[in-house]
Formats: sequence, C-alpha cells, structure tokens
Amino acid sequence: MDKIFLYLFLLIWGNGLSAQKSYFQQEVNNIIKVRLDDISNTLTAEIQIEYINHSPDVLDKIGIHLWPNAYSSKHTAFCKQKILQRDLEFYDAPNEQLGKISGLDFEINGIKATLESDSKNPDMAWLMLPFPLLPGERISIVTPFNVKIPKTFSRLGHVNQTYQITQWYPKPAVYDRKGWHLMPYLDQGEFYSEFGRFEVQISLPRNYVVGATGVLQNNEEKAFLNERIEESSLAIKQKVNLFSNKIPSSKEYKTITYIAEQVHDFAWFADKAFYVQKGEAILNSGKKVETWAMFNYNEYWINAIQYLNRSI
Repeated sequence: MDKIFLYLFLLIWGNGLSAQKSYFQQEVNNIIKVRLDDISNTLTAEIQIEYINHSPDVLDKIGIHLWPNAYSSKHTAFCKQKILQRDLEFYDAPNEQLGKISGLDFEINGIKATLESDSKNPDMAWLMLPFPLLPGERISIVTPFNVKIPKTFSRLGHVNQTYQITQWYPKPAVYDRKGWHLMPYLDQGEFYSEFGRFEVQISLPRNYVVGATGVLQNNEEKAFLNERIEESSLAIKQKVNLFSNKIPSSKEYKTITYIAEQVHDFAWFADKAFYVQKGEAILNSGKKVETWAMFNYNEYWINAIQYLNRSI
C-alpha cells in the first residue's frame, strides 16, 4: 500500500513539474496613434503591434478581436446577450447610434496579410501569417483603422461629447497551453488578454480632459491638469458647478502621450467638463500610490478621491 501511495505522489508531482515547464505567456507590445473627431464621433488611428511568440509552437495565424464590431448590428453576440438579460436598449437603438471598426489593412513585417472574418461573429477574425512564426521569434503587425464610436451601451461609447474608449483597437487574442481564446465581445468577461507595453498618442481638441492607462508624458498637459485641479477644488469648496453650460470644443488640437508597462489593455476617457482631483494612498508596505479622479459634477462624486484612496 505504501508503494502505491509513493507512486501516486511521484506521478502527481511529476505532472506538476511538467505543467510548470510547459507554461508560457505570449507578449504583445503596442504603439497606437489615434485622433478623435468629436463632431462625427469617430476615431482615426494606426496601430503597430510587436507580437512575440514565447510558445513552443509554430503559429500560422493569430486570432484578432475586433470588438467595436459588437455594436455593428442587431445580430451580434453582444446584442443576443442583452436580449437574454431583458435589456432592449441596444436592440431598439437606431442605426446611427451603432458602432464599428473599419479601414483595416494589415501588413506583417511589411508584407500584406489576409484577415479572415468569422462568418457568425463580426467582432472576431483570423490574421493569416504570410510565413510561419517560429518559437522565440517576433513579428511587426501594422494596420490603420477607424472606429465609429457607438452611443454608450457598454464599455465603449459616448454620451454626447463624453467619451469612454475601451476595447477599441484590433487586439490579439490570448494563445496559451489550451490554444487560442478567440471570443466575441460580451460585457461580462472580455479581460483575458496578453500583457505587454503600450505607447499611445491621443490627438483631440485642446480643452478636453483625458484620463488614460499608464503614465502621462507631456509637461504641458500636466500643467493643464493641475490648473483644472485648482479650479475643481475651488468649485467644490464653493459648491458651484463650473460647467453648467455646454462647452464648445477648441479648434486647436493637442497630442498627448501615455506609456504603460506590462498591462493587458489600454483605455481612455475624455470630457471637456471633467472635474479633476489628485490624491495619494499609502499601502501597508509604506509605498505611496498616486491617485486621480475625473468626473462630472455631482454631489456624491465630489468626494471621489476619498473613495478612491480608501478603496486602494
């Protein structure tokens, strides 16, 4: 009996070591340049993706999520999900409130590449590689793209000229020991993504306040945010709304850059009427974490930075 237990132990232990050795994680690094048109509610962009194959497998294609297309029709998995949840806002929406991604033209290491769309899910596609991607190798994937921003039904959208820009760019699906995890967009678990570096340049009218993933690189924009912090703090103290009237967009554009290391997604938010508050949370380790709150005026949200610090 003891020999049987010893054998089972060694078998389980050996399998555990084998599983550890076989673990890998792909790496996806992104450089994105994007311009917001707040009249047509569209994005014009280009993305350059460095895809590094850390797997032991030879790849002949890469799964690509085109999640803005979840809002392109009333036949998507997202729409079906909403109907099942008895939420008919998207199903009943007029076509002008829908969204999509378009203008894709992929090149891999300078060679034209074919994108094969899924016949049932417009927000899923396969990028066919013009040559095999061997273990340890990396490729450069480049494409322009345009996004028609839908009305806010889920994470990507706009309410007038308040923008929530998430799940908005062509995004490689995860490839792990179980294979490809290519899936349609559902707003209940789309966060399984590859980690990597993001460098994102955002161009938009100068008087927008932007909150985004990563670290802001522009000193001029930091000064702009500091001015808004002072204005916001005074308005909160005096209990007045800084932006009770509609704010026209500046005719001048600015370009701001964010860099994020080892994250699996990049999101950004923009509004001309954002209040801005800055704070600090101290962890048990003594490490200080800089916190930012950006919000539209509301008697509850004026305490947003305290909520944020307490949560962290």
